Amino acid sequence: MAARLQRPLVAVLCLLLYHLRSGLTVPDPRLREALMKQEASMQTGGRLVLNDAERRLDALLFKMKQEEIMKADFPPTVHFFQARHLINKSPIYNLLQKMPKGGALHVHDFSMVPADWLVKNVTYLPNCYMCCTDNRSIRFIFSSQWPKPLLRCSPWMLLEKLRAETTNVTELDNSIMGNLTLFTYQDPDSVYPSQDVVWDRFEQAFGALWGLVTYAPVFRDYYYEGLSEFYKDNVMYVELRALLPQIYELDGSTHDTAFTLKTYQEVTRRFIADHPDFFGVRVIFTVNRGVDLSVMTSVVEEAMKLQQLFPDFMAGFDLVGREDSGRPLWFFREALSMPAERGVTLPFFFHAGETDLQGTDVDQNLLDSLLLNTSRIGHGFALPRHPVAKDISRKKGVAVEVCPISNQVLKLVRDLRNHPAAALMSENHPVVISSDDPAMFGSSGLSHDFYEAFVGFGGISSRLGSLKQLAINSIRYSSLSPKLQESALALWQKRWDKFVSENTV
Repeated sequence: MAARLQRPLVAVLCLLLYHLRSGLTVPDPRLREALMKQEASMQTGGRLVLNDAERRLDALLFKMKQEEIMKADFPPTVHFFQARHLINKSPIYNLLQKMPKGGALHVHDFSMVPADWLVKNVTYLPNCYMCCTDNRSIRFIFSSQWPKPLLRCSPWMLLEKLRAETTNVTELDNSIMGNLTLFTYQDPDSVYPSQDVVWDRFEQAFGALWGLVTYAPVFRDYYYEGLSEFYKDNVMYVELRALLPQIYELDGSTHDTAFTLKTYQEVTRRFIADHPDFFGVRVIFTVNRGVDLSVMTSVVEEAMKLQQLFPDFMAGFDLVGREDSGRPLWFFREALSMPAERGVTLPFFFHAGETDLQGTDVDQNLLDSLLLNTSRIGHGFALPRHPVAKDISRKKGVAVEVCPISNQVLKLVRDLRNHPAAALMSENHPVVISSDDPAMFGSSGLSHDFYEAFVGFGGISSRLGSLKQLAINSIRYSSLSPKLQESALALWQKRWDKFVSENTV
């Protein structure tokens, strides 16, 4: 098989060698055509053979893209907050919404559901209290009694009473909503002038929604609604990065992490029962990379136990939080080596390379993640600057989870045509597209990120084969067993064929 794939390249090289030795001064058009075809075949999906219906859809999509690229406000060149309304009107985006996209492999637990759902469906529940922090954020808690004071926060206010006393409830709700998302209609570069500012706001938003979503009744409903968001965006499988927090009840009592993971499992089963064509969910247990070594050691111990308790549902372990300000993987090498030393299976799915600080300790996370045998690389924005890590990643089939909108919003790249993943996709490096924190960014489950990758990374040369390969990658590089991958691919293929036939009439 490998030899058969190499024959076109050998032929092109022979033609190029002949051209150089002959001393011809006029380029040979046959050589030019051969080189262009060879380059096209090397990109993601470049070697897929399309059937007649797929070729018709490919031609339609190519025409759409030609028109899209000629627009004055080309969305990938514009900050997503300003480009969203442009993307939503795009015929390409409309098509991508209908497209079966396979799995979303990089999604965080408390950024699945739009902020307006939380405001309308959660903050109006009885016994919901809010306070304002001294750094202009908010916090929530549900309690059957008046809550105890929270450090560095105003006195608690019962939201039901506050709304009754407020003349403009809509303004209050919009203010609450603004604290639960990064999305803004203002100039995003003015609101978030630096990485430090946007990351601080990002973390404050998670702090604001924490007390809402960790309340037991809301937790179940929130997760079910989150799966609904991805399902309606034609995503059939999700791998969820989850902190597994202590879920609390109205009386203040809390549950352990095993309860939280079991709740995820139970709600997933209920969702699949309601949506039989949804393939499922696996959870990647996470901890913030800002903890100390002793805490990390205890969390890894807990992760190993949970992996044994939930072998089919828990996919593995990861560290989350801002890489630039967190501790590097190497700092935790002793704790992270424990599973291998004990012969315990605990797959890793490390965030690594979500940085532009070249040459720092943080920048070494890419190599260290591979040394620690990570199954995939979360973000991998810095990977092209690490040729050794890049080569290992390709040879070992360690896919990069690329989250275009997240990288732009968090100010790693401005123009998505210049995203490093464009180069990775041009050489068919193992890549999957995901959305990271869609609720924080005001994006869809997966379609907005697919749009940015397809139109921004791929330019005019990226065709239907690229989209098809990316969807296939999301299953092939998932944590599902080989047998389940085949089942998921068979289900996806049926949806794909239906999608193609319905859009080539």
